[in-house]
Amino acid sequence: MNHLTSRRNFIKAGSIAGVSALSITEIITTAFAEAKVGKISIGQNNTVLFQGDSITDAGRNKENMNPNNPSALGSGYAMIAGSELLFKYPEKNLKVYNKGISGNKVYQLAERWDADCLDLKPDVLSILIGVNDYWHKHDGKYNGTIEVYRKDYQALLERTKKALPNVKLIIAEPFAVPEVKAVDKTWYPEFPEYQKAARDMANQFDAAFIPYQSVFDKAVKSAPGSYWTPDGVHPTLAGAQLMAQAWMEVVKG
Repeated sequence: MNHLTSRRNFIKAGSIAGVSALSITEIITTAFAEAKVGKISIGQNNTVLFQGDSITDAGRNKENMNPNNPSALGSGYAMIAGSELLFKYPEKNLKVYNKGISGNKVYQLAERWDADCLDLKPDVLSILIGVNDYWHKHDGKYNGTIEVYRKDYQALLERTKKALPNVKLIIAEPFAVPEVKAVDKTWYPEFPEYQKAARDMANQFDAAFIPYQSVFDKAVKSAPGSYWTPDGVHPTLAGAQLMAQAWMEVVKG
């Protein structure tokens, strides 16, 4: 009986694992369907640029200026998504860059925007920014407000579209996983205002939008929040893969 019980439990556990693995695709599909997200196309000889803070930076080698280079792309979602792009579209001769910098807020993107964005003339520009604009304010290290975030973000995108009128934009939603280390109840209801601002920017500038908060909210139903992020903000390996898979959902060949 003990052997049969163990066997049944083993089969049951295997079935649950199979459902969980399958549910990752469902998580992303459902999140995107709810957000009614559009897609952007990847063209021949396109330059793809990832911009943002530490989540995008992910320890990249900032002295390496070459595209498609593992150390220059870091170890996070940008590297994983960039690798997938290069693997999926070898005939397109893509150049993929990561110029995220840890700790950045929108105004700091603006300060380096010429060299780290406009001079590269990206055809596809992906931006994930906003968690530091709130987090550093929350911790008393920055005196910005939601109004400053909106104003700075809008000015940055207007400047970008003026210099690169044909650029295809991807705006990623800043996210946080509640009840994991840094992210506690004091983040709410203020932090969601920054997320709404990012969604508004995507609508205003006709950008594809990645609903990362919804993706992570659904992901914690299949594994605890600490499985996806150690501190509520920065992704684990699994979290980075989840982000990359969600990023790939907005692009098409």
